[in-house]
Amino acid sequence: MDITEELRAFVATAQTGSFTAAADQLGVSNRLTSKYVAELEARLGVRLLQRTTRRVGLTPAGEDLLARAPALLDDLQDLLAEVSEGSRGFSGVIRISAPVTLGEIYVGGMLARFAKAHPGLSFDLRLSDSFADLAREGIDVAFRIGRSDMLSLKARRLGESHAVVVASPAYIAAHGTPARPEDLADHACIVDTNRQNPRRWAFQSDGGAHVVTVQGRFHVNSARAAAELAAAGFGIAHAPRFALFDALATGALVPLLTAFDSAPSPVSAVYLEGRVLPRKLRALIDFAADDIRHAGIL
Repeated sequence: MDITEELRAFVATAQTGSFTAAADQLGVSNRLTSKYVAELEARLGVRLLQRTTRRVGLTPAGEDLLARAPALLDDLQDLLAEVSEGSRGFSGVIRISAPVTLGEIYVGGMLARFAKAHPGLSFDLRLSDSFADLAREGIDVAFRIGRSDMLSLKARRLGESHAVVVASPAYIAAHGTPARPEDLADHACIVDTNRQNPRRWAFQSDGGAHVVTVQGRFHVNSARAAAELAAAGFGIAHAPRFALFDALATGALVPLLTAFDSAPSPVSAVYLEGRVLPRKLRALIDFAADDIRHAGIL
């Protein structure tokens, strides 16, 4: 039996938690998927999966194998594709993870631009504001905002995300313009609960550090929603520039406290450590690094 088919059956079952779902993903029968996994366990002499009536779980040995098997299968697929394709270009699927707002505003469009030059590629873009487990979910590359201390990941910095304090012209006309960060305590602020300390807004200036605790009627877990509420006149938002790009360009929102800076957050493309990065992933990351500079959204 081909060990690659056994590994594919194991990875699909481990990631979906079900032989049935794995079989659907692989396009084979439930019985064949179970047979492949059983033969892999016999080959290795260890149990990889804990089978219950409702769900399939991983044993410690299964967890160890899942941490590396998806990358090995991807490397094998890329090697075979490069040998067989020659100069015909890339093929296969690239699985990408990104934060919701950045994905909607930028990553989707960037992938569309990249795809035009590579018609043989397909893309699986998954948007979530939680960090994806790349090995367990089979993610090839993740776009992330903020620092990652995970030793299992390598990162390519693409730029820095800068946050801006904004309000609508109507709100400013009705409530005045804050001159210092401390003035925000007297204003209606829109709180983005995705931030590490949602109600504590921190700034730097020549005069030192400024930290203010804000309050307001709206708490949202979306920078885009915060920007839309601010544009509608419901208060002051503190959001990344990429989420405000169009509203700032049209004047629907205006920047406030421009003499005070917030600490920028790195924007990176991350992928699993310890694997040879396939050419198609290197090409995508190189393209993103160049494209995001030209987009000017950060």
